[in-house]
Amino acid sequence: MKTYELLTILKPNLDTDEADKVIEKFDADLAELGGKVVSRDKMGRRKLAYDIKKSRDGFFVNTVLSMPEEKVADFRRALKLNDNVLRVMLLDVTEKAAV
Repeated sequence: MKTYELLTILKPNLDTDEADKVIEKFDADLAELGGKVVSRDKMGRRKLAYDIKKSRDGFFVNTVLSMPEEKVADFRRALKLNDNVLRVMLLDVTEKAAV
């Protein structure tokens, strides 16, 4: 299993309970694909550098997760199909960069 870092920007009109439900849905999708959450940081509502889908701010969630490499495409698809998601960035952090 590889380790990934997922930065998700949710719609700003969600309250904390609704945002938690969306995050629980991500966890359920991840568990279904054989992955697990290592850590999570709910960074809260922040102003965006530019408008995304007519939104000036968003609810940021940073998650470190591990999942099989062959299931990443399915997980990305599940994230993009969710209407409450403005933007998603999924990075492979298994290997550290040499400095």
